[in-house]
Amino acid sequence: MYKAVGSRGSRVSRVLWMLEELGQPYEFVEVKLRSPEAYALNPSGKVPILIDGDLAVTDSAAICVYLADKHADKGMGANPGLAGRAEMDSWMHFAQSEFEAPLWNKLRHRFLLPKEVRVDVGPAAAHDFAAELKALERRLGDRPFALGDRFSAVDVLLGDMGSWARAGRFPLESERVNAYFDRILARPARARAQANGGSLK
Repeated sequence: MYKAVGSRGSRVSRVLWMLEELGQPYEFVEVKLRSPEAYALNPSGKVPILIDGDLAVTDSAAICVYLADKHADKGMGANPGLAGRAEMDSWMHFAQSEFEAPLWNKLRHRFLLPKEVRVDVGPAAAHDFAAELKALERRLGDRPFALGDRFSAVDVLLGDMGSWARAGRFPLESERVNAYFDRILARPARARAQANGGSLK
């Protein structure tokens, strides 16, 4: 059985959602960011962490890719071949390095950083997010999901980020992207993951 290690309301929600989509049994182990328990599993002290036997996988995107590859029969991984892998990697890097970056920057300065180093990044974050939203709209095109006609690990990441954006009241001025988020956030596996530890109490 997998162990999904993290804190409620964190990126562990992506891991739980992925496990629910794959129909895999798991235990949610609640551990706080940069706690002794987190440092014991990850040198950075960050969560989420997936425990699979003797293996500890860190970083939500890496965890989702690992699970998609391990359970390839479920069809949540890359399209076939080297080009398919490159496509999925490109989406994953875009999601974390670009689309999520302004969301994370605002969150850090609002809640996570020590008060003495926080600044008002709201306007800059909103500006950057608007640009990345347009990029997401162009990347999606007319496809129902990131990789085409099927739901994948990429959609788990992007959907979770879309939920963050909505909670943070970032303007989502794109009918196409809003429809995409509505579609994937309504999945039953997402609701199960939220109930099992993916959301704040």
